[in-house]
Amino acid sequence: MRLAIARPSSGRRLGKAVTRSQGLISATHQVFDEIPKRTSHPILGVNNHTDRWPKLGLSAKNYGRAVYECLRGGLDFTKDDENVNSQPFMRWRDRFLFCAEAIYKAQAETGEIKGHYLNATAGTCEEMIKRALFARELGVPIIMHDYLTGGFTANTSLALYCRDNGLLLHIHRAMHAVIDRQKNHGMHFRVLAKALRLSGGDHIHAGTVVGKLEGERDITLGFVDLLRDDYTEIDANRGIYFTQSWVSTPGVLPVASGGIHVWHMPALTEIFGDDSVLQFGGGTLGHPWGNAPGAVANRVALEACVQARNEGRDLASEGATIIRNASKWSPELAAACEVWKEIKFEFPAVDTLDKKKIG
Repeated sequence: MRLAIARPSSGRRLGKAVTRSQGLISATHQVFDEIPKRTSHPILGVNNHTDRWPKLGLSAKNYGRAVYECLRGGLDFTKDDENVNSQPFMRWRDRFLFCAEAIYKAQAETGEIKGHYLNATAGTCEEMIKRALFARELGVPIIMHDYLTGGFTANTSLALYCRDNGLLLHIHRAMHAVIDRQKNHGMHFRVLAKALRLSGGDHIHAGTVVGKLEGERDITLGFVDLLRDDYTEIDANRGIYFTQSWVSTPGVLPVASGGIHVWHMPALTEIFGDDSVLQFGGGTLGHPWGNAPGAVANRVALEACVQARNEGRDLASEGATIIRNASKWSPELAAACEVWKEIKFEFPAVDTLDKKKIG
Protein backbone atom coordinates (compact mmCIF):
# COMPACT_ATOMS: atom_id res chain seq x y z
CA MET A 1 0.00 0.00 0.00
CA ARG A 2 1.21 3.51 -0.73
CA LEU A 3 0.89 6.01 2.05
CA ALA A 4 -1.01 8.47 -0.11
CA ILE A 5 -3.96 6.10 -0.30
CA ALA A 6 -4.79 6.21 3.38
CA ARG A 7 -4.54 9.96 3.94
CA PRO A 8 -7.74 12.06 3.90
CA SER A 9 -6.33 14.05 1.00
CA SER A 10 -6.46 10.92 -1.14
CA GLY A 11 -10.24 10.84 -1.24
CA ARG A 12 -11.77 10.17 2.20
CA ARG A 13 -13.47 13.59 2.14
CA LEU A 14 -14.81 13.34 -1.38
CA GLY A 15 -18.45 13.56 -0.28
CA LYS A 16 -18.56 17.34 0.08
CA ALA A 17 -16.52 17.92 -3.05
CA VAL A 18 -18.81 15.68 -5.06
CA THR A 19 -21.89 17.45 -3.74
CA ARG A 20 -20.48 20.73 -4.95
CA SER A 21 -19.27 19.61 -8.35
CA GLN A 22 -22.22 17.41 -9.39
CA GLY A 23 -20.04 15.98 -12.12
CA LEU A 24 -18.35 17.81 -14.90
CA ILE A 25 -18.97 16.02 -18.15
CA SER A 26 -20.84 12.96 -19.46
CA ALA A 27 -22.04 10.02 -17.42
CA THR A 28 -20.91 6.58 -18.58
CA HIS A 29 -24.27 5.81 -20.21
CA GLN A 30 -24.11 9.08 -22.13
CA VAL A 31 -20.92 7.97 -23.86
CA PHE A 32 -22.86 5.09 -25.36
CA ASP A 33 -25.75 7.40 -26.20
CA GLU A 34 -23.33 9.64 -28.11
CA ILE A 35 -21.63 6.71 -29.85
CA PRO A 36 -24.38 4.14 -30.53
CA LYS A 37 -22.84 0.73 -30.96
CA ARG A 38 -23.73 -2.23 -33.10
CA THR A 39 -24.51 -4.35 -30.04
CA SER A 40 -23.71 -4.47 -26.34
CA HIS A 41 -19.94 -4.75 -26.14
CA PRO A 42 -16.88 -2.61 -25.39
CA ILE A 43 -15.93 0.28 -27.65
CA LEU A 44 -13.12 -0.76 -30.00
CA GLY A 45 -10.25 1.58 -30.82
CA VAL A 46 -6.60 1.90 -31.83
CA ASN A 47 -3.50 3.82 -30.79
CA ASN A 48 -1.25 5.26 -33.47
CA HIS A 49 2.22 3.97 -32.80
CA THR A 50 3.77 1.27 -34.95
CA ASP A 51 6.18 1.26 -37.87
CA ARG A 52 3.25 1.59 -40.27
CA TRP A 53 1.65 4.40 -38.26
CA PRO A 54 4.49 5.93 -36.23
CA LYS A 55 4.04 8.14 -33.19
CA LEU A 56 5.58 11.06 -35.03
CA GLY A 57 6.60 11.85 -38.59
CA LEU A 58 3.56 11.38 -40.85
CA SER A 59 2.07 14.26 -42.78
CA ALA A 60 -1.49 15.21 -41.89
CA LYS A 61 -2.76 13.68 -45.13
CA ASN A 62 -1.07 10.31 -44.56
CA TYR A 63 -2.17 10.40 -40.94
CA GLY A 64 -5.78 10.89 -42.01
CA ARG A 65 -5.46 8.02 -44.48
CA ALA A 66 -4.39 5.68 -41.66
CA VAL A 67 -7.35 6.85 -39.56
CA TYR A 68 -9.73 6.10 -42.42
CA GLU A 69 -8.32 2.61 -43.01
CA CYS A 70 -8.80 1.62 -39.36
CA LEU A 71 -12.30 3.07 -39.08
CA ARG A 72 -13.40 1.51 -42.35
CA GLY A 73 -12.09 -1.84 -41.13
CA GLY A 74 -14.51 -1.85 -38.20
CA LEU A 75 -13.09 0.15 -35.30
CA ASP A 76 -15.26 2.67 -33.46
CA PHE A 77 -12.42 5.08 -32.68
CA THR A 78 -8.86 5.91 -33.54
CA LYS A 79 -6.58 7.99 -31.34
CA ASP A 80 -3.83 10.58 -31.41
CA ASP A 81 -0.77 9.51 -29.50
CA GLU A 82 0.00 11.67 -26.48
CA ASN A 83 3.12 12.91 -28.31
CA VAL A 84 1.10 14.09 -31.30
CA ASN A 85 0.38 17.76 -30.82
CA SER A 86 1.34 20.45 -33.33
CA GLN A 87 4.77 19.73 -34.77
CA PRO A 88 6.22 21.34 -37.93
CA PHE A 89 5.55 18.25 -40.04
CA MET A 90 1.88 18.10 -38.96
CA ARG A 91 0.21 21.15 -37.48
CA TRP A 92 -2.83 20.51 -35.32
CA ARG A 93 -5.32 22.26 -37.59
CA ASP A 94 -4.26 20.20 -40.62
CA ARG A 95 -4.51 16.99 -38.61
CA PHE A 96 -7.99 17.88 -37.37
CA LEU A 97 -9.18 18.54 -40.92
CA PHE A 98 -7.83 15.31 -42.44
CA CYS A 99 -9.06 13.22 -39.51
CA ALA A 100 -12.54 14.75 -39.78
CA GLU A 101 -12.57 13.87 -43.49
CA ALA A 102 -11.56 10.30 -42.62
CA ILE A 103 -14.32 10.04 -40.01
CA TYR A 104 -17.06 11.20 -42.36
CA LYS A 105 -15.87 9.00 -45.21
CA ALA A 106 -15.75 5.92 -42.96
CA GLN A 107 -19.20 6.71 -41.55
CA ALA A 108 -20.68 7.03 -45.03
CA GLU A 109 -19.21 3.70 -46.13
CA THR A 110 -20.03 1.66 -43.01
CA GLY A 111 -23.22 3.26 -41.72
CA GLU A 112 -21.71 3.39 -38.23
CA ILE A 113 -20.79 6.28 -35.97
CA LYS A 114 -17.01 6.81 -35.90
CA GLY A 115 -14.62 9.09 -34.08
CA HIS A 116 -10.99 10.03 -33.55
CA TYR A 117 -9.48 11.29 -30.29
CA LEU A 118 -8.06 14.62 -31.42
CA ASN A 119 -5.37 15.69 -28.95
CA ALA A 120 -6.21 19.23 -27.84
CA THR A 121 -3.47 19.41 -25.19
CA ALA A 122 -1.60 22.70 -25.50
CA GLY A 123 0.56 25.13 -23.56
CA THR A 124 -2.32 27.31 -22.34
CA CYS A 125 -5.99 26.82 -21.51
CA GLU A 126 -6.88 29.39 -24.14
CA GLU A 127 -5.11 27.41 -26.86
CA MET A 128 -6.81 24.18 -25.78
CA ILE A 129 -10.23 25.78 -25.91
CA LYS A 130 -9.42 27.15 -29.37
CA ARG A 131 -8.62 23.65 -30.58
CA ALA A 132 -11.72 22.22 -28.92
CA LEU A 133 -13.82 24.92 -30.61
CA PHE A 134 -12.37 23.99 -34.01
CA ALA A 135 -13.16 20.31 -33.36
CA ARG A 136 -16.74 21.24 -32.49
CA GLU A 137 -17.06 23.29 -35.68
CA LEU A 138 -15.89 20.27 -37.67
CA GLY A 139 -18.65 18.21 -36.06
CA VAL A 140 -16.40 15.50 -34.63
CA PRO A 141 -17.65 13.75 -31.47
CA ILE A 142 -14.57 13.64 -29.23
CA ILE A 143 -11.26 15.27 -28.31
CA MET A 144 -8.40 14.22 -26.04
CA HIS A 145 -6.38 15.71 -23.19
CA ASP A 146 -3.22 14.66 -21.32
CA TYR A 147 -4.58 15.57 -17.91
CA LEU A 148 -1.41 15.24 -15.84
CA THR A 149 0.87 17.18 -18.16
CA GLY A 150 -1.89 19.71 -18.83
CA GLY A 151 -2.84 20.03 -15.17
CA PHE A 152 -6.07 19.58 -13.22
CA THR A 153 -7.27 23.17 -13.59
CA ALA A 154 -6.75 23.09 -17.35
CA ASN A 155 -8.48 19.72 -17.52
CA THR A 156 -11.51 21.00 -15.63
CA SER A 157 -11.76 24.02 -17.91
CA LEU A 158 -11.65 21.77 -20.96
CA ALA A 159 -14.13 19.31 -19.42
CA LEU A 160 -16.62 22.10 -18.74
CA TYR A 161 -16.28 23.34 -22.32
CA CYS A 162 -16.84 19.82 -23.66
CA ARG A 163 -19.91 19.30 -21.48
CA ASP A 164 -21.45 22.57 -22.61
CA ASN A 165 -20.70 21.96 -26.29
CA GLY A 166 -21.57 18.31 -26.82
CA LEU A 167 -18.04 16.91 -27.05
CA LEU A 168 -16.76 13.76 -25.38
CA LEU A 169 -13.38 14.01 -23.64
CA HIS A 170 -10.86 11.18 -23.77
CA ILE A 171 -8.21 11.36 -21.06
CA HIS A 172 -4.66 10.12 -21.42
CA ARG A 173 -2.52 9.66 -18.31
CA ALA A 174 0.90 10.51 -19.77
CA MET A 175 3.45 11.16 -16.97
CA HIS A 176 1.57 9.01 -14.42
CA ALA A 177 4.49 6.61 -14.00
CA VAL A 178 6.68 9.43 -12.68
CA ILE A 179 4.15 9.84 -9.88
CA ASP A 180 2.64 6.44 -9.10
CA ARG A 181 5.62 4.04 -9.28
CA GLN A 182 7.40 5.37 -6.18
CA LYS A 183 5.93 3.63 -3.15
CA ASN A 184 7.79 5.69 -0.57
CA HIS A 185 6.59 9.14 -1.57
CA GLY A 186 4.45 8.66 -4.65
CA MET A 187 0.71 8.82 -5.19
CA HIS A 188 -1.09 5.68 -6.31
CA PHE A 189 -2.91 5.73 -9.62
CA ARG A 190 -6.24 5.04 -7.91
CA VAL A 191 -5.87 8.47 -6.28
CA LEU A 192 -5.04 10.06 -9.64
CA ALA A 193 -8.06 8.28 -11.11
CA LYS A 194 -10.33 9.69 -8.39
CA ALA A 195 -8.97 13.17 -9.05
CA LEU A 196 -9.73 12.77 -12.75
CA ARG A 197 -13.29 11.67 -12.05
CA LEU A 198 -13.79 14.87 -10.05
CA SER A 199 -12.01 17.02 -12.63
CA GLY A 200 -14.00 15.65 -15.58
CA GLY A 201 -13.56 13.21 -18.44
CA ASP A 202 -15.30 10.35 -20.25
CA HIS A 203 -12.52 7.78 -20.75
CA ILE A 204 -9.18 7.31 -19.00
CA HIS A 205 -6.39 4.81 -19.59
CA ALA A 206 -6.37 2.34 -16.72
CA GLY A 207 -4.01 -0.51 -17.63
CA THR A 208 -4.76 -3.85 -19.22
CA VAL A 209 -4.00 -6.64 -16.71
CA VAL A 210 -2.98 -8.90 -19.61
CA GLY A 211 -0.92 -6.60 -21.85
CA LYS A 212 2.42 -4.84 -21.49
CA LEU A 213 1.12 -2.38 -18.87
CA GLU A 214 1.70 -4.21 -15.61
CA GLY A 215 -0.84 -4.46 -12.85
CA GLU A 216 -2.44 -7.19 -10.81
CA ARG A 217 -5.99 -7.99 -11.80
CA ASP A 218 -7.57 -7.24 -8.42
CA ILE A 219 -5.73 -3.93 -8.02
CA THR A 220 -6.64 -2.79 -11.52
CA LEU A 221 -10.30 -3.72 -11.08
CA GLY A 222 -10.27 -1.86 -7.78
CA PHE A 223 -9.64 1.50 -9.38
CA VAL A 224 -11.76 0.57 -12.40
CA ASP A 225 -14.69 0.25 -9.99
CA LEU A 226 -13.75 3.59 -8.43
CA LEU A 227 -14.06 5.10 -11.90
CA ARG A 228 -17.34 3.48 -12.91
CA ASP A 229 -19.43 2.78 -9.81
CA ASP A 230 -21.61 5.10 -7.75
CA TYR A 231 -20.59 3.36 -4.52
CA THR A 232 -17.64 1.10 -3.69
CA GLU A 233 -17.34 -1.07 -0.61
CA ILE A 234 -14.13 -1.45 1.36
CA ASP A 235 -12.05 -4.29 -0.10
CA ALA A 236 -8.41 -4.32 1.00
CA ASN A 237 -7.59 -7.15 -1.39
CA ARG A 238 -8.30 -4.75 -4.26
CA GLY A 239 -6.62 -1.75 -2.65
CA ILE A 240 -9.87 -0.06 -1.55
CA TYR A 241 -9.34 0.79 2.11
CA PHE A 242 -12.57 2.65 2.84
CA THR A 243 -16.06 2.81 1.40
CA GLN A 244 -16.61 5.50 -1.19
CA SER A 245 -19.83 7.19 -2.24
CA TRP A 246 -19.65 9.26 -5.42
CA VAL A 247 -23.09 10.78 -4.88
CA SER A 248 -24.10 12.17 -8.30
CA THR A 249 -20.68 12.32 -9.96
CA PRO A 250 -20.79 10.69 -13.42
CA GLY A 251 -18.66 7.63 -14.04
CA VAL A 252 -15.63 7.36 -16.32
CA LEU A 253 -15.01 4.52 -18.77
CA PRO A 254 -11.74 2.62 -18.24
CA VAL A 255 -9.53 2.26 -21.31
CA ALA A 256 -7.50 -0.93 -21.71
CA SER A 257 -4.58 -0.14 -23.98
CA GLY A 258 -0.99 -1.30 -24.28
CA GLY A 259 0.46 -4.48 -25.75
CA ILE A 260 -2.86 -6.20 -26.39
CA HIS A 261 -3.81 -8.29 -29.42
CA VAL A 262 -6.49 -10.72 -30.59
CA TRP A 263 -5.43 -13.54 -28.27
CA HIS A 264 -6.09 -11.20 -25.32
CA MET A 265 -9.64 -10.44 -26.45
CA PRO A 266 -11.41 -13.14 -24.36
CA ALA A 267 -9.66 -12.04 -21.17
CA LEU A 268 -10.28 -8.34 -21.85
CA THR A 269 -13.97 -8.94 -22.53
CA GLU A 270 -14.29 -10.98 -19.34
CA ILE A 271 -12.27 -8.59 -17.15
CA PHE A 272 -13.58 -5.18 -18.23
CA GLY A 273 -17.10 -5.96 -19.42
CA ASP A 274 -19.16 -3.83 -21.79
CA ASP A 275 -18.61 -0.44 -20.15
CA SER A 276 -15.04 -0.04 -21.35
CA VAL A 277 -12.82 0.92 -24.27
CA LEU A 278 -10.36 -1.58 -25.77
CA GLN A 279 -7.58 -0.01 -27.84
CA PHE A 280 -5.26 -2.12 -29.96
CA GLY A 281 -2.31 -0.17 -31.36
CA GLY A 282 0.26 -2.63 -32.65
CA GLY A 283 -2.43 -5.28 -32.32
CA THR A 284 -4.23 -3.55 -35.21
CA LEU A 285 -1.54 -1.75 -37.17
CA GLY A 286 0.94 -4.62 -36.96
CA HIS A 287 -1.28 -6.86 -39.08
CA PRO A 288 0.75 -8.19 -42.03
CA TRP A 289 -1.95 -7.23 -44.54
CA GLY A 290 -2.40 -3.62 -43.46
CA ASN A 291 -4.40 -1.36 -41.19
CA ALA A 292 -7.92 -2.21 -42.39
CA PRO A 293 -7.42 -6.00 -42.14
CA GLY A 294 -5.99 -5.46 -38.66
CA ALA A 295 -9.16 -3.63 -37.68
CA VAL A 296 -11.30 -6.40 -39.18
CA ALA A 297 -9.41 -9.02 -37.15
CA ASN A 298 -10.04 -7.21 -33.88
CA ARG A 299 -13.68 -6.56 -34.73
CA VAL A 300 -14.31 -10.23 -35.52
CA ALA A 301 -12.48 -11.37 -32.38
CA LEU A 302 -14.45 -9.00 -30.16
CA GLU A 303 -17.84 -9.93 -31.58
CA ALA A 304 -16.99 -13.64 -31.32
CA CYS A 305 -16.09 -13.23 -27.64
CA VAL A 306 -19.20 -11.20 -26.85
CA GLN A 307 -21.43 -13.73 -28.61
CA ALA A 308 -19.78 -16.59 -26.72
CA ARG A 309 -20.18 -14.77 -23.41
CA ASN A 310 -23.84 -14.05 -24.10
CA GLU A 311 -24.35 -17.74 -24.85
CA GLY A 312 -23.02 -18.59 -21.39
CA ARG A 313 -19.59 -19.87 -22.36
CA ASP A 314 -16.61 -19.42 -20.05
CA LEU A 315 -14.22 -16.96 -21.70
CA ALA A 316 -11.47 -17.69 -19.18
CA SER A 317 -11.24 -21.38 -20.07
CA GLU A 318 -12.56 -21.41 -23.63
CA GLY A 319 -11.13 -18.14 -24.94
CA ALA A 320 -8.45 -19.62 -27.19
CA THR A 321 -10.94 -22.07 -28.71
CA ILE A 322 -13.41 -19.26 -29.37
CA ILE A 323 -10.77 -17.24 -31.22
CA ARG A 324 -9.59 -20.26 -33.26
CA ASN A 325 -13.14 -21.10 -34.32
CA ALA A 326 -13.81 -17.50 -35.36
CA SER A 327 -10.58 -17.42 -37.38
CA LYS A 328 -11.89 -20.24 -39.59
CA TRP A 329 -14.39 -17.77 -41.07
CA SER A 330 -12.12 -14.71 -41.09
CA PRO A 331 -8.81 -14.83 -42.98
CA GLU A 332 -7.90 -11.48 -41.42
CA LEU A 333 -8.28 -12.91 -37.91
CA ALA A 334 -6.42 -16.08 -38.89
CA ALA A 335 -3.46 -14.00 -40.08
CA ALA A 336 -3.50 -11.95 -36.87
CA CYS A 337 -3.59 -15.11 -34.75
CA GLU A 338 -0.51 -16.38 -36.54
CA VAL A 339 1.39 -13.13 -36.03
CA TRP A 340 0.63 -12.77 -32.33
CA LYS A 341 0.64 -16.39 -31.18
CA GLU A 342 4.15 -16.20 -29.68
CA ILE A 343 3.85 -12.73 -28.16
CA LYS A 344 3.68 -12.73 -24.37
CA PHE A 345 4.52 -10.22 -21.65
CA GLU A 346 5.80 -12.11 -18.64
CA PHE A 347 7.16 -10.04 -15.76
CA PRO A 348 6.25 -9.53 -12.11
CA ALA A 349 3.92 -6.66 -11.27
CA VAL A 350 5.46 -3.57 -9.70
CA ASP A 351 2.15 -2.43 -8.22
CA THR A 352 1.49 -4.99 -5.49
CA LEU A 353 -0.43 -4.80 -2.23
CA ASP A 354 1.25 -5.00 1.17
CA LYS A 355 -0.12 -8.33 2.39
CA LYS A 356 0.93 -7.60 6.00
CA LYS A 357 -1.22 -4.49 6.12
CA ILE A 358 -4.14 -6.32 4.56
CA GLY A 359 -3.93 -9.01 7.20
